[in-house]
Amino acid sequence: MKKLILFMLSAVVFCTAFAQLQDSVGLTSAFKKGSAQDLLPFLGDQVVVIIKDNPQKFKKVEAQKAMAGFFSANKVTGFIVNHQGNRDESGFIVGTLSTVNGSFRVNCFFKKSDNNSSLIHQIRIVKTNE
Repeated sequence: MKKLILFMLSAVVFCTAFAQLQDSVGLTSAFKKGSAQDLLPFLGDQVVVIIKDNPQKFKKVEAQKAMAGFFSANKVTGFIVNHQGNRDESGFIVGTLSTVNGSFRVNCFFKKSDNNSSLIHQIRIVKTNE
């Protein structure tokens, strides 16, 4: 009986970790392509987008349009994840976005939504000196 409970608990932990990994892969892919359309499923209902120290609070579709504008002005050439983490009801990804106009540090902060998926509630994009 203990083995069955341990197995079931392990399966739940594995499935949760796998789902978070899949989300991370999809989000990373959206940034690598510079695709605001692919970013849309990861956005929460309200998203604070901070580009060049200019914070603006948007509804989901408006946040997508803001990101589309950023990607249009800064053609993406690559994206790598530098750090990521999850804790309870929140998570984050920190990455470096390479563009034809230079590199940007991207921070995405997540919150758990009502349907228990993690959605972005803040995106911060800052030009780096690399």
